[in-house]
Amino acid sequence: MAKKSSVEKNKRRMKLVQQYAGKRERLLEVANDESKSMEERFTARLKLAELPRNANPTRIRNRCEVTGRPRAYYRKLKMSRVALRELGSQGLIPGLTKSSW
Repeated sequence: MAKKSSVEKNKRRMKLVQQYAGKRERLLEVANDESKSMEERFTARLKLAELPRNANPTRIRNRCEVTGRPRAYYRKLKMSRVALRELGSQGLIPGLTKSSW
């Protein structure tokens, strides 16, 4: 089980990303638009820099929803390999069987 503070910090980041998503997208459009003047693009870049650092989607860490583990994460299932194996062994994941030979 991961530290609760790490999991909560990641949740706060997710909230911030959703909150600033629209504003960030508009500023990026202006900043990357070649048809706009240099001054306009520069001011858009400055406004982007003023946004909170954690409002950037790359700051979000993929974590297991069961344990909070940050490594060995399967995106499709939103859980780590450890949690997947435990739940699979208990028969809680349909279509998943533990192989043995």
